[in-house]
Amino acid sequence: MKIALVYSVLDPAGLTIKDHLRRKLSAGAQDAGPFQWGGHALFFHEVPGRLIHEDGLDAACDADLILFISRHTSQNPFPAFTVHVTGNYRDAALGGSPQMLSQAAPSWMHAILRRLAVHAPEGYRVSYEVTHHGPTDLQTPSCFVEIGSTETEWTDNEAGNAVATSILEAIASGPGETISFIGFGGNHYAARETAIALGSRGAFGHIAHTRETGELDLAMIRQMAEKTGAVAAYIDKKALPKEVIRHLMECITELGLPLLREGEITGLGDLSWETYLKVRAVAEETCPGGSVSIGNLTGHGLPVCFTLQSDLLEMALRMDHETVERTADRLPLATIINSQGSNSSVFITYDPYRLQMIHDLISLCVKIITSDPSVAVRNDDLVIRRKRFDPGKAVALAIPKGPLFGKLAAGHSVTVDGKEITPADVSATGTTVISVPGLERYL
Repeated sequence: MKIALVYSVLDPAGLTIKDHLRRKLSAGAQDAGPFQWGGHALFFHEVPGRLIHEDGLDAACDADLILFISRHTSQNPFPAFTVHVTGNYRDAALGGSPQMLSQAAPSWMHAILRRLAVHAPEGYRVSYEVTHHGPTDLQTPSCFVEIGSTETEWTDNEAGNAVATSILEAIASGPGETISFIGFGGNHYAARETAIALGSRGAFGHIAHTRETGELDLAMIRQMAEKTGAVAAYIDKKALPKEVIRHLMECITELGLPLLREGEITGLGDLSWETYLKVRAVAEETCPGGSVSIGNLTGHGLPVCFTLQSDLLEMALRMDHETVERTADRLPLATIINSQGSNSSVFITYDPYRLQMIHDLISLCVKIITSDPSVAVRNDDLVIRRKRFDPGKAVALAIPKGPLFGKLAAGHSVTVDGKEITPADVSATGTTVISVPGLERYL
């Protein structure tokens, strides 16, 4: 592909980055390219004015990807590297046209952002920026890569070298298999979207600042999605009022985009987006309003769900939660999370694994439960006899409710009116029976 590296002669940061790029590309040569790098043709495109007013670059550059190398300014300056796409949600105070968005390059932005995080000199912050200025008419995928926020950083050779290195590494290795999102909410530096991108395959294109979200209508959100090539959306719900969240969710639903929470995005692992949608559909059909934790489900296949015996699973979790979680995390399983946010006893795996997963999970639970010496096996029953604190006995012995109850429940003796009360004095034996059909197979 042809990649244009666009800079302004008025921009000291752009010139700094350009000098480092040129040295790396041509070993000191002063021509503008094209240079061959990572199987792509790179060339420099110089403009005389401010980049935010450079409408019409599609024709001027004739490229497949446009990377603006530029400076970043801030009212509260700090050393920074930022990545963002251009556009205006409302007026055009900073170039371009009102309510027009450029074509984003989310996977390339993701690749460059992650490499900037690796190469940033000490003291530099790395982040997305929300969509906020021109040019806005670009149909060619594009993004800004910037150094901020003062003359000191713009002319910092270490910073310029880090940006140049990050861009060229991203181009050489390619953008990878990302998942494109649009984002809503947060401040100018899109903190949550940045954290998601740095920790997952979630790649953002257009992002709307909190102050913009209340004015976004269906047409603008559709434009965000189309100009990003988004397959899903993310809302930073902590940054937005409830009525705005409801409006955004209605629009996102009408557009047919899945809405994912942060944990869902970061938990996708290497599962393909197509397979994830199938898993998500199975989860929604099984547990409406719930969500799915992908766990160690990878690769491709036909997802199917199964329900594990709830009393068996709950007892095993009560006895050894850590072992259950650790073992399940190694199996090709996804877990359905109910609408209250708790793990259910419903799991998803691929069809060929279903019977083996049921067997493995039941065996795990049975092994944990029978390791307790108080548990007896009778035919297909697990008989669990356990002593527990009996509040009624404690009240009968005139023990006041409160901290003393807690101590006795924890297995410690207490003294009341000069009399020692032991845990055995306030204990009752409870019996729980869990029937497991064909129990012998799992012992």
